[in-house]
Amino acid sequence: MNNPHQGARLTVHSRELVVARHAAGRPARQIAERLDPARSTVARWLARHGVGRRAALDPPPRVRRYQRERPGELIHIDIKKPGRFDRSGHRVTGSRTKGSSRGAGWDLVHVAVDDATRLAYVEVLPDERKGSATAFLGRERAWLAARGIRVERMRTDLGPCYRSRLFRQVLDAHTIRHIRTRLYTPKTNGKAERFIQTLIRDWAFGATYASSAARNSDLQRWLDWFNLRRPHSALNGQAPTMALNNLMRSHS
Repeated sequence: MNNPHQGARLTVHSRELVVARHAAGRPARQIAERLDPARSTVARWLARHGVGRRAALDPPPRVRRYQRERPGELIHIDIKKPGRFDRSGHRVTGSRTKGSSRGAGWDLVHVAVDDATRLAYVEVLPDERKGSATAFLGRERAWLAARGIRVERMRTDLGPCYRSRLFRQVLDAHTIRHIRTRLYTPKTNGKAERFIQTLIRDWAFGATYASSAARNSDLQRWLDWFNLRRPHSALNGQAPTMALNNLMRSHS
């Protein structure tokens, strides 16, 4: 008598059994021996359900959230590369050929976000070389200092510009501790990542621009709105500037 689970095709019930047995810790080989389909068939259905590897069944790692107490205690720095364009794209024209700006290159958007207040400083620069990154560091530090913030620590990824001797010399000159993200773990610079998501969604894609130059000219307006008026859930509904003022009073 033929086993109903044999063959290249599996019934819905058999598929459920395959996934359930894998969830219980059974590897594809043992499932195939028990249910009689080919091992390749079992492996294919496990992969289709997104659990081809045993590790896929493990619970996700616990998210460790933190927030510094003092303004300037930790500044997150990162870079985003939106494309340049010299005419409206398909979002406006409805055509992927008529608004094309292929070969126009990229703008390098350097961002700095204060961990405690989410206060943000942003510049659009022509590149991400050590000279540009270090000059941005100096202007960002001066901008924060004008608001009463002394930078104590700075977190960056492992980009070459942040590993340069020039960048390190400026940090050392101002006694700023440099903290680097771990390899292949951008979430360790998560506050910069989340700010960039907001920046691109609400500034870069939040309005219709005739060109990337027009988009870049609108950056300061958007940034003023973000720092002065945009409520932030992690700050109990305060805008970054309000959070800064309250924290500065509490630490004075």
